[in-house]
Amino acid sequence: MANAIYYVAYKLKKDASVPDFLRAAEKLNNEFISKQRGYVSWQQVVDGDTWADICTFETMEDLENFKVVSKNPSDLAKEFYSFMNLFGCKTHIFSVERNYEKEI
Repeated sequence: MANAIYYVAYKLKKDASVPDFLRAAEKLNNEFISKQRGYVSWQQVVDGDTWADICTFETMEDLENFKVVSKNPSDLAKEFYSFMNLFGCKTHIFSVERNYEKEI
């Protein structure tokens, strides 16, 4: 079955500290997200002032379960969200159709 990707694009608040934001993200990942069933990875990418989170799960069912348990944000999630300007935040769910990787 194909992996599922949760993509979220956003901007940080004007006064947000990037190092503090990244620490909050790491803590959220280590203590919650990475412990969810089917978790594969979380990449944070940035282009100028636009950030995106790319969370990969083994299956679409795993991603849907993650979304359900995330509806009631923990204190860790609230701290992470406190750095973000959620106005204009864009989310999308993708199913991986094909994956190309470097052969070793």
